[in-house]
Amino acid sequence: MTQSKLIVFTKENLLKATSLRSGEIKFGERILLIQEADNWESELIKHDSKYVVLGIPEDIGVKANFGRPGTSSAWSKFVPALLNIQHNRFNKGYWLTMLGNLDFSDELKEAALLDANNTNERKRLFELVKLIDKEVSHTIAKIVKAGKIPIIIGGGHNNAYGNIKGTALAKGKAINAINFDAHTDFRPLEGRHSGNGFSYAFEEGFLKNYFIFGLHENYTSKAVFSDIKLHADQVKYNTYEQINIRKEKTFTNELLVAKKHIDNSFYGIEIDLDAIPQIASSAITPSGFSVERARQFVHFFGESNNVAYLHLCEGAPSLDYPTNDHLVGKLMAYLVSDFIKANSL
Repeated sequence: MTQSKLIVFTKENLLKATSLRSGEIKFGERILLIQEADNWESELIKHDSKYVVLGIPEDIGVKANFGRPGTSSAWSKFVPALLNIQHNRFNKGYWLTMLGNLDFSDELKEAALLDANNTNERKRLFELVKLIDKEVSHTIAKIVKAGKIPIIIGGGHNNAYGNIKGTALAKGKAINAINFDAHTDFRPLEGRHSGNGFSYAFEEGFLKNYFIFGLHENYTSKAVFSDIKLHADQVKYNTYEQINIRKEKTFTNELLVAKKHIDNSFYGIEIDLDAIPQIASSAITPSGFSVERARQFVHFFGESNNVAYLHLCEGAPSLDYPTNDHLVGKLMAYLVSDFIKANSL
């Protein structure tokens, strides 16, 4: 296989991103690092940590889906936000190994010159996403085989495919997924992009049961609803409007309904930040579940022994106000800490 695109997070990276303060202990002072990049898999197995943080700074899948690029900027804002969390009785830095990030800088340079509105150039974007898929699934499989739970920081939602495939390969069977999202990302198999990661994983047998939580009725096509109906036993959903607008369903009860659908086997938690109002993302929304609801969702689904990974995606700090471009990273750090606290109990 070609040389891995993994850039292992170093002590130098750590010191640069951690703001030390007298009388305090930050995550950056306790989080675990890989010492030998060439030997990271066997070293990871020996780590006492339960979780492994991996960054996927890319927005090629978003561009291939006619979205606004910017998700490649989330990883760099997330890192200092995570490392400067307080290490205390609620949060333990050594619960995590900071593995590093996948480097798609060459692919990003090529993608920047491509126009998604040009049929041939869009096909090339699809090919680049497939290259990313291969690298993501390969890396996730190694992390899961090492007995760890990956925490993946995107990037576009196209990476759900690699997360699901890599986990399924490591577990030796198809897995389930719960997706907190305004969109299904269960779109037609027209070539890989951020809108069809779940449909490709489902078609190829890596995804078994799938639940979309809080779907926005205004942005889901009739064709997608028809596709879901064809697989009603395996693919289920509720809508944001059912819960928060028409009050036909309650948030609390729907958590239980979704849990029943996916908690019979290993599952991944997918959080698309474009489901939360005013969060800088490729498909920013003015309406949706609050940050508190997102945090409660992560806590609720993070408690199960069947959780196989957490994926936070579609955040795009570069699309935020320059003075507040740290907020997406800070939100992701909150969600990660909520997850590890729930899962470590």
